[in-house]
Amino acid sequence: MAAVISPATSLRFNPCSTLRFITGLPRKLSHHILFPPISRRHSSYYFRRSFCSAVPAGEAAEKTKPDVSKDWKVTRGEKVGEFRKKLRISEIKGGRDEGLDRLGQTFVVKGWVRTLRVQSSVTFMEVNDGSCISNMQCVIDSTTEGYDQVESGLITTGASVWVEGVVVASQGSKQKVELKLQKVVMVGKSDPSYPVQKKKVSREFLRTKAHLRPRTNTFGAVARVRNVLAYATHKFFQENGFVWVSSPIITASDCEGAGEQFCVTTLIPSSGEPASSDVGSIPKTKEGFIDWSQDFFGKPAFLTVSGQLNAETYATALSDVYTFGPTFRAENSNTSRHLAEFWMIEPELAFADLDDDMSCATAYLQYVVRHVLENCKEDLDFFNTWIEKGIIDRLTNLVENDFVQLPYTDAIELLLRANKKFEYPVKWGSDLQSEHERYITEVAFGGCPVIIRDYPRDIKAFYMRQNDDGKTVAAMDMLVPKFPTQALVWGSKDLCSLSLE
Repeated sequence: MAAVISPATSLRFNPCSTLRFITGLPRKLSHHILFPPISRRHSSYYFRRSFCSAVPAGEAAEKTKPDVSKDWKVTRGEKVGEFRKKLRISEIKGGRDEGLDRLGQTFVVKGWVRTLRVQSSVTFMEVNDGSCISNMQCVIDSTTEGYDQVESGLITTGASVWVEGVVVASQGSKQKVELKLQKVVMVGKSDPSYPVQKKKVSREFLRTKAHLRPRTNTFGAVARVRNVLAYATHKFFQENGFVWVSSPIITASDCEGAGEQFCVTTLIPSSGEPASSDVGSIPKTKEGFIDWSQDFFGKPAFLTVSGQLNAETYATALSDVYTFGPTFRAENSNTSRHLAEFWMIEPELAFADLDDDMSCATAYLQYVVRHVLENCKEDLDFFNTWIEKGIIDRLTNLVENDFVQLPYTDAIELLLRANKKFEYPVKWGSDLQSEHERYITEVAFGGCPVIIRDYPRDIKAFYMRQNDDGKTVAAMDMLVPKFPTQALVWGSKDLCSLSLE
């Protein structure tokens, strides 16, 4: 490397001096060293000469000074605006007065057109923004800005719109208030073949239109209720000092063998057409078995069947914890009692016994049900009318009635004395069937929730703590009357913590 420096120039650099390096390292290095030896065998294509030059401070300042106009000023970026919650239809029409307390106020509503009725002098357009089942009826006439979009047929059912208007008393009987529009803007056009119309459509049909299902009353109500249940779940446990633990979805563990697992693998060739996947390309060992060492994780991996093991390890360090997330069971059973995917809540209580377990389960269930009854009245009314009559009464019964606890042995005695013939025989040591659970909750205890405790050791998981009698374990199942799955909650006193699922 050569340095070209003027003899009269000092080698002492100051902050205004400029030191320029022109590198000449090879474009491709065969050795990871800073200055590789130069060989004549290397072509000049790979090397350039390297120079280092020092420029006097004055000259450097003169040459490097930016050419900036005297009028140039440093400008500051604009501050990010404040995030504001949108005003939803549920807030405008909510409350005891159902919107009458907002008469004369001007609001902006953004949503999707549910129905459109064009009459000679006025047009009625119902808009829904997903916050509730109720639509906002909008009244449009020729004085409304953007009326030509309605008159020309540009705005149709399913279109997304932005409307602004004044709240007025409604002349109709279905709602107390409506919006007298001052302006309407079409945000997104709807196709003429939009399939979700005002008429009722079957769930089988909606399976073919999955992207539009949330716009129906049924799926919208389910989503809102699930949202409230999830919020209430976290709220209950956080208020009671629990720590939420995020358990892994992909795992190599089978937990306690809770069910068949879905395998997660990259060994099966990826292909756009499943029929073209070559089974012969799956790597195998010399013995002819699948070579899992070549898989993504280097061993078999599965979708989780439970977050319990993960929660137990945290419970031994953080005391009371809970997991709340998706679990998967590969059981080929098409019944309401067996789902391939569902969300499960699994609290783990340290330094607790089975009585604490039952108290926690009861308090949690009543808390979330009460929260739904108070915050999802319109959706529950819809379910009660169109999906399952009596659902509100059953939920209210859960909140208002005391829960009963009954030892397994006493439950068997109760069933043996029942004046009823069961399809499945009743005997001590056998698991309770659905017909047995229904009789206990709906007949014997008149519709009250019942907790069965102290089950025989042989029909429960290995990790449940054995009672002093040597025959039973500290386990419990919470039975809820007239629900698709009778055992809504189950739990046990484990070897290291208390489990509630």
